[in-house]
Amino acid sequence: MTRPTPDAFDLRVPPAQPGRARPATDRTHLDVFEDPRSQALLAQLERLAGTDVCTLLLGEGGTGKDLLAQALHGASPRREGPFVTVNCGAFPPSQLEAELFGYEKGAFAGAFAATAGWLEAAHGGTVFVDEVERLPLHLQARLLRLLQERQLLRMGARRPQPADVRLIAATADDLERAVRDGRFRDDLYHALQTAALRVPPLRERPGDILPLARHFLAELRRRLHYPPTCFSAEAEQRLLQHAWPGNLRELENVVHHALLMGQGEEIGAELLSLSALPAGVRSAAGAGEDGDALQALQAALQRLCSEAPPDLFGLIERTAVQVAYRHCHLNQLRTAQLLGLSRNVLRARLIEYGEIDARR
Repeated sequence: MTRPTPDAFDLRVPPAQPGRARPATDRTHLDVFEDPRSQALLAQLERLAGTDVCTLLLGEGGTGKDLLAQALHGASPRREGPFVTVNCGAFPPSQLEAELFGYEKGAFAGAFAATAGWLEAAHGGTVFVDEVERLPLHLQARLLRLLQERQLLRMGARRPQPADVRLIAATADDLERAVRDGRFRDDLYHALQTAALRVPPLRERPGDILPLARHFLAELRRRLHYPPTCFSAEAEQRLLQHAWPGNLRELENVVHHALLMGQGEEIGAELLSLSALPAGVRSAAGAGEDGDALQALQAALQRLCSEAPPDLFGLIERTAVQVAYRHCHLNQLRTAQLLGLSRNVLRARLIEYGEIDARR
């Protein structure tokens, strides 16, 4: 099958595909990326656009990996084919195989009709697998086989079928660490590493902050039918000084909030609702799933320090004791052992916090 070759690297997002493909976002202008690091990244994407090589996008959440994947597809010979997005974190592991590979009638209870999976829906085009680290090991093996043999086997099927897809994967996880921990297959890791690109967080691309903020403001104004407005000089300075732990997603939300709350022709700095979270720290949910609870705790403590509540240490100590006490099902001896305290000290704390009666 012969596909047209693009004349130039087109950064416009391709149109939405029908069926199971996720609709393309209307944030179509990656040319607002003005920072030199972003320009270098786009140059790398341009070199990869004419190939069919698997591509891995590495970077924190909200850095625009989905936009870059769509741009890569739109600049490739596959641009007339479907662009399908699969977020592995959006489905329970037990459902992922059916969603990705599809199934035949009777493959499992409730499979009343043969159904194509998202990989099959992407035939002739590109599939973007986000949060690829969440794939169970047996599905990692099946994905690797599809990449190597260009064949797809539905659940319950006996014969494979051709699978002409290009894979773009993305993760915010440290895949090398995942391989060492036994959570990710080394062979799939090496296959994805063929063309791995790091997407810098927004704090490392300061030249993108104001162009993106102005772009989001213009798009939101157009969508909401708001009159012309702009950021004040003080507001722009605050935007430049912020660390943007939520990256582009946070920036767009901040601009949206400011536009809704503002009045008049200028958005002042007081309308910018900026997060107090430290940059580069993942969410507590994500950190907990990766066994990195200490990192989540540090993030929570950092935010408490920023809020500076009265008797901060007492608040932290009380919370630790109460959480441990409930974790141990109100068993004082086990709680004392868990916290490394004597039973008498723990009992005194429990009485002070009103967890137990002093007469007991």
